[in-house]
Amino acid sequence: MNSRGLSVASSLDSPDPLSERSLIEDSNNSSQGGERNFFDHQPILLDHVSSSFRREVVNRSFSMKAVNKNDEDLENGMLEKDTEKSARSNKVVTVHNKALLSGVAYCISSCSMILVNKYVLSSYDFNAGISLMLYQNFVSVVVVSTLRLFGVISTEPLTWKLVKVWLPVNVIFVGMLITSMFSLKYINVAMVTVLKNVTNVITAVGEMYLFNKTHDNRVWTALFLMIISAISGGVTDLSFHAIGYTWQIINCFLTASYSLTLRRVMDTAKQVTKSGNLDEFSMVLLNNTLSLPLGIVLILIFNEVDYLSRTPLLQLPTFWLVTTFSGFLGLAISFTSMWFLHQTSATTYSLVGSLNKIPLSVAGIFLFHVPTSLENSASIFFGLLAGVFFARAKMQEKSQSRS
Repeated sequence: MNSRGLSVASSLDSPDPLSERSLIEDSNNSSQGGERNFFDHQPILLDHVSSSFRREVVNRSFSMKAVNKNDEDLENGMLEKDTEKSARSNKVVTVHNKALLSGVAYCISSCSMILVNKYVLSSYDFNAGISLMLYQNFVSVVVVSTLRLFGVISTEPLTWKLVKVWLPVNVIFVGMLITSMFSLKYINVAMVTVLKNVTNVITAVGEMYLFNKTHDNRVWTALFLMIISAISGGVTDLSFHAIGYTWQIINCFLTASYSLTLRRVMDTAKQVTKSGNLDEFSMVLLNNTLSLPLGIVLILIFNEVDYLSRTPLLQLPTFWLVTTFSGFLGLAISFTSMWFLHQTSATTYSLVGSLNKIPLSVAGIFLFHVPTSLENSASIFFGLLAGVFFARAKMQEKSQSRS
């Protein structure tokens, strides 16, 4: 799925008030010592100075030193306040930039993944979606294993107990990826994003029956708007494809099943791990590793081997470059989503995910020259707004349940 140089930078960029104060006090002490040496070596001069004049000089000397001391303390105090203010402002700017940077990275990687997959499947006319999924997961396994080997990240070891517990989740995960590939080949990106809203409806109903969770009226209103937008979008879709819509509906059910099953299996999976925890990196490695043998079996069942042996695409270096890039993008979604969640909150993450569909839909229409109408565009825009409304309704529902 998820920065620490602020204190050092602050100490280097701003002056140290404690060091300045010690230097000033040392200079005062040295100047006082110099005055004492001068007066000690001039006894004749001091004998000729009257006692009243001597007191006047001494008093003025002490008053001037007191004024200088107050000025120095005031200056030091102002330096300390300025340093504090500068460090505080630098911290705010740094944290804000990290949250913005992680959010932009997440949006770019998630949008790019869908667009690149659409490009491979449609523009190259690649008819082996399972093989594409398998290669992308293989790239993820290689990268995560390399990072673990060099000590950059740590993951849970893949024990047989963990594999048995996680296998049902992985089967749904593979089905979710494959059906997404199949639907994306036939449906334009904008309609895919709108139809994916049906997943929220299925998930909400599943939460009611499996977890006895209730939803308020705002959530149900948003879900109803999503259904209306999906139906109206399909009716007005000028590039409607029945096979693609069928695969997308199956994908919605599998995606909802994946999230619901993941909640039930997560606690059991943590109990069979050595550390008692299962972080996002371990889940990425676990899902992608277990998908490899299952993907090979599905390639044989759907007879993609015969297609791969005949297609000239595998001889194109640009095709391998694009598919490898898509594998890195798939892994980048996991990393950037974890980074974004670490810098912000789950509510901000869900809202940005909903807003992210708007530029993705627009880019999909223009990049792939999708024929559209005013009615279809309005349905798509209506469905995207319904997704944003659903995210906000879920935020308010969570805040009310916590209070």
